[in-house]
Amino acid sequence: MTQARQHNIQVVAHRGASEDAPEHTLAAYKKAIEDGADALECDVRLTADGHLVCVHDRRVNRTSNGRGAVSALELADLAALDFGSWKDAAESPDWGDPSFTSVLTLEQLLGLVADSGRRIELAIETKHPTRWAGQVEERLLHLLGRFGLDAPAAGDSPVRIMSFSARSLHRVSAAAPNIPTVYLMQFVTPRLRDGRLPAGARIAGPGMRIVRNHPAYIARLHRAGHRVHVWTVNEPEDVELCASLGVEAIITNRPKQVLSQLGRL
Repeated sequence: MTQARQHNIQVVAHRGASEDAPEHTLAAYKKAIEDGADALECDVRLTADGHLVCVHDRRVNRTSNGRGAVSALELADLAALDFGSWKDAAESPDWGDPSFTSVLTLEQLLGLVADSGRRIELAIETKHPTRWAGQVEERLLHLLGRFGLDAPAAGDSPVRIMSFSARSLHRVSAAAPNIPTVYLMQFVTPRLRDGRLPAGARIAGPGMRIVRNHPAYIARLHRAGHRVHVWTVNEPEDVELCASLGVEAIITNRPKQVLSQLGRL
């Protein structure tokens, strides 16, 4: 793998620099930006009062000191919770500031990226199934519109939408055709083994297990004209495999480590 090729691989911070700071918090995303990540990845869910927040699980039990489903809680309820105490606070003195570990709205994350002083791309994953169904994509595109990101020039969008739900990506593609869409996969279904993707999906998002077990599938995706963004790539040998297969993006909890391995630090 040439050094030039390694430099072309985009390094995406999975839920921020989530190895070092609590996932989906301001602390994690600030650390990822400081570490030099090319892009930030986040999951979004819709609250009971219509706000998009960066939370992975359907419920807040694992990553906060509260309980309940995100879709059944209002933003004020979530704002009262601590999303950092589950991770050792001794690892970062900044976590003493409640704003660094409170619930993060997508609007706040978009603002952080806008104020970063350099181009940082954003990979936003919609979580399904959810009681709000298509309202998630509708609210998402509306919010992107407020930041001038809903109708980018073809081929130059700093934002892409990812999902395991082909229906979600189809909604996005129909409403905002210039926003790239990534179809996430935990396994490869028989109808997609030849490298095709569902309608509305333009980029393949295979899990690292697929890449390890079926490396030839990456070549099929490339032959079909698709870019490949792999998640979640943390181990050095997995980074090396992805680089050797020519993937376009590596999504990792350890952006600084991956950038270093690729010779970019």
